[in-house]
Amino acid sequence: MSLIIGGLLGLERSRKSRPAGFRTYMLVCLSSTLVMMTNQFIFETYSSGDPARLGAQVISGIGFLGVGTIIVTRKNQVKGLTTAAGLWVAACLGLSIGIGFYAGAIIVGIFVLLIMTLFKSIENWLLSTNKFMTIYASFPTIENFDGFVLLCKKLNFKINDIEMTRDNNSKEFAIVAIINLESNERYNHMEIIQKLSSYEGLHRLEEL
Repeated sequence: MSLIIGGLLGLERSRKSRPAGFRTYMLVCLSSTLVMMTNQFIFETYSSGDPARLGAQVISGIGFLGVGTIIVTRKNQVKGLTTAAGLWVAACLGLSIGIGFYAGAIIVGIFVLLIMTLFKSIENWLLSTNKFMTIYASFPTIENFDGFVLLCKKLNFKINDIEMTRDNNSKEFAIVAIINLESNERYNHMEIIQKLSSYEGLHRLEEL
């Protein structure tokens, strides 16, 4: 059961080319099952000890594997959180299977799979139409950046935060800015990007 549930979760991650995929999830879930079964075996064989002690160590210890899947990109984007959370869930599912709580493991496994697949579309829809958005933009000069800020204000966007730096990888001098925008109404973010992309003097523009 741990191979099946862990494999299903890992398969979804593998399809999206995530760092932890099919085999990783299976290993985490299966090993957690073994840990819980070992703890139960020790408790029943020697009639002493805490039957949940080893399982508690798995829950806290799996963090080292999750941290390895989390990265911060050059654009200050944090990626890998879902994969890290998925690994922790796989470990918890393995513990449930190992102690014999199959019903809980199956129900939670189904819900986790739904969250990773169906709920992703719902999340994308909510994020693509909310009043807040973060954009990554690069400009050849500071004057171009100033003009872009004026354009944002002209389109009735409130600028909540700006983080600026220099793109050292560019052959030409470039100003890189991460800008948090807020609007009074809900807009389709693709339409906003198209409007802002019409501004002359942009090297690159994308939503984070």
